[in-house]
Amino acid sequence: MRQLNVVWVKTLLIIGVLVVTGCQPDEDRSQTASTSEPGPSSFPAVGESPTSEPATEESVGSVEGTTVIAATTEGGTPDPINTPQEPTQSPPTATLGPDDWKSLPVLPDISSRVKDIYDHGLSLGNNPNAFAKVGDCGSSISWFLGPFDEGPEYYSLGEYTYLEHLVDRFSGSFGRYSIAARNGFNASSVFAPLWSDQTQCNPGEGPLACEYRVLKPSFAFIMLGTNDRWHIDTFENNMRQIIEFSIEQGVVPIIGTKADNFEEDESINRIIANLAREYEVPL
Repeated sequence: MRQLNVVWVKTLLIIGVLVVTGCQPDEDRSQTASTSEPGPSSFPAVGESPTSEPATEESVGSVEGTTVIAATTEGGTPDPINTPQEPTQSPPTATLGPDDWKSLPVLPDISSRVKDIYDHGLSLGNNPNAFAKVGDCGSSISWFLGPFDEGPEYYSLGEYTYLEHLVDRFSGSFGRYSIAARNGFNASSVFAPLWSDQTQCNPGEGPLACEYRVLKPSFAFIMLGTNDRWHIDTFENNMRQIIEFSIEQGVVPIIGTKADNFEEDESINRIIANLAREYEVPL
C-alpha cells in the first residue's frame, strides 16, 4: 500500500514538472504565451473525441531534484504554470488491444493536453495546490493517501524523500473527506444529487460537481469500476462524462485501474485504459 501511495504522489510530481516546463515545441516557447481565457468550447463536449499533440520525452523532464513551482521563466517571460494557452490539436490515438493495458508504464506518460487542461483550470480560478478524490471505498483516507496529512510520524517515503515537497505542496488534500468519494459509489453515483452532502452542496448538484465547486482542485484522482460490474453496459459512457466534465472544469483527471477482476474478463480496466489513452490523460 505504501508503494502504491508513493506512485500516486510521483505522478503528481511528473505532472508538476510538465506544467512548469511546458509542452510546446521549442519555436512556440520563444513567444509570449496567450493570455486569452479558454472557455468550455475549447474542450470536447460529451460524446466528442478529444485531440491533442502527444508529448515528447523531453517535455516530461527529470523527476528527481526538479522544482515544481516557478514564478517566471528565464528572461522574465510569463510563467507557463500561470498563463492559459489554447489547446493543441492532432489526430486521436489508436485503441489499445485486449491486454495492452497490462503493459502500460506504472508511472504514466504525460501528454501536452494535460497542460492545456491545467492552464484552463487556472483561468477558472482552480487551486494549483489542491487535488480531489473521486471514487469508492478505495478512495477513502484510511486506504488512500490519508497518512500524508497526519505528519511525518505516520508515513515513510524511504528512498523517495525528494517527494517531500509534494507532500507539503498538496497539504490538506491527502486527508480530506471528499464529497465525491464514498463506499459503494459507481461511475453513475457521482452525478446523483441523492448522494451529495446536503450541508455543502446546492439543490440538484451531484457529488462530483459539488466537490469541484467547493474545493476548486487542479487535479482529481478518479478510481471507479469495482461497483460497476453490474452495470458494465453503462460504465464507459459514465466514465466519459466524468472525464469530460473534469476537463471542462479545468481539472486534470488522473485515472486509476482497479485491483479486482469481479467482472471476470478484465473488461472494466480495458475500458479505463482506453479512455485514458483516448483523452490523453494520466493513467
